[in-house]
Formats: sequence, C-alpha cells, structure tokens
Amino acid sequence: MAPTYEPPAPDYRIDGFEAATEQICEDFASTMLADDQFVTLAEHHRANGRDSHLLLYDRSAIWDIPGTAEYVTLHITRDVEQRTFDFASERHPVVPLAQNWLIRRGCPTEAAEVSNHHGPRPADALTARLEGLLRTNPGDRYELLDHYTDNLCSFDSGVEVRTLVYDSHSDSVRTPYRLFLEETTKDLRSYTVREGAFTSAEEADTWVMERESPLPLAPDPQGVVGRRTAAARARSTVTGNSLAVAPAPVSPPRSAGAPAPTHSRGGTR
Repeated sequence: MAPTYEPPAPDYRIDGFEAATEQICEDFASTMLADDQFVTLAEHHRANGRDSHLLLYDRSAIWDIPGTAEYVTLHITRDVEQRTFDFASERHPVVPLAQNWLIRRGCPTEAAEVSNHHGPRPADALTARLEGLLRTNPGDRYELLDHYTDNLCSFDSGVEVRTLVYDSHSDSVRTPYRLFLEETTKDLRSYTVREGAFTSAEEADTWVMERESPLPLAPDPQGVVGRRTAAARARSTVTGNSLAVAPAPVSPPRSAGAPAPTHSRGGTR
C-alpha cells in the first residue's frame, strides 16, 4: 500500500520565543488544539523576523459544530529583543475573506495567494471576479453577517459555502443583502461562486431553506456585462439542489477581529 501523503506542519517560527503574557499563551494553545490538522495554503514571514502571516485549512472543521468555517488565519507578531510573541487569529468561510484579513494586517497581497495548487480551481471568469471583490472589499462595501459551510466530506456530494453580507455600495441599494454561494463539484476539481441579491436577510434565508427557484443573481455593476460573465450567466442552470450555478465544475484547496457569526443548521443565519 502506498504511503499516505501528510502535508508539512505550519511554520509558526516561535521556537525560542515565549508568549508575551499568560493569557496569550492560553489563547494560542486553544487556537492550536487541532493544528496537526492544519494545512498551510499561504504564508509570509517578514525578513526582520517580527511578523508572520499564515492562511491555513483546518481539516478537523468537518467534525466541529455544523456550518463551522474551514479556513484559519494567523498573524504572529514577535518582539525579537525580548524573545516574546503575540498573535491574532480568525476563522473564515472562504479563502478571499481570509486573504482580505491577512492583507489588512500587513501581509503583501501577492504573498496571500494560495500556494497549494492541488485543490479545486475557479470554474469561470465570473467566479474569479466575485472572489476578487471579496478579497479587496473596495471601500469596505461588504459587512459580513453570517456564513455556513455545508461539507458532508463525501464523494457523493460536493461542498457548498454560503456567505451572507450587507453591501453598502450605491448600486446595491435595492437589494443590499448579498448571498455569495460557493459550490464545489463532487470530484473537488473546480468550484463556482455566484452572488444572489435579496432585499433582506430573511429573504435570503427563505431562499436557502426552500430552493424553489434559481438563485436571484445580482446584476452586473452599472449594467455592464462582459462577454465571459454573460456567457456564464446564460449557462447557469438549476441543479438538483435548486442552485443556480454554471455546469462547469472551484473552491479553494480542500485539505479557511470580531467573533465569528453564529450559525443555524439550515440557513445562513
């Protein structure tokens, strides 16, 4: 039998350092409880040794509370003179939001790119565009309200991640509640992201629970529709789960401030 591949352990670079306070020590230990299940997707270490940024996928999330986000970010700061460290950490439902968190904390944009290329890939240009919006969050237009990761860890079904945000952009004034729906194919080779537009969070939850119609797709910005985006929309169909997605197969590699929003079993809130 061929040996099972085990990815290398995350490189925290804290050997020879101690937590700056007892509380930091306890918090770091709590965050690292399942770090043997962490897979590094991106990392950056400052040449001066004072900062490290890591984007990790938590393989143990599927055994946690249903809906738990699978991506973890870490920003480790060190006092190289005192040989102590502090850190900040957060969970995220999708990779672009995790990258945004890292970039806001000083990680170079290019260093936040996923370096593990064995996972699913974006299926089309619309997916890439929507992920870009979440990654950059221009003008702080999106406020994260809720999220839910539906991963049965089965080859009989793919993975669905629902991320509900409030969009403060003027183009979204009529339907400011946006549901970013990420759906990965069963073979985990590719994924799509689509943006649903709703007048309220309750309306978005109702759609998620009932699935009686295709996802009400958000209009293109300022009415401009690119060729690839238009083609992706034209191909969108209602799947067996009543999701409006393109038939082409991405989600980030499946090996992941403020407290994470609470989850409900069936909806986004």
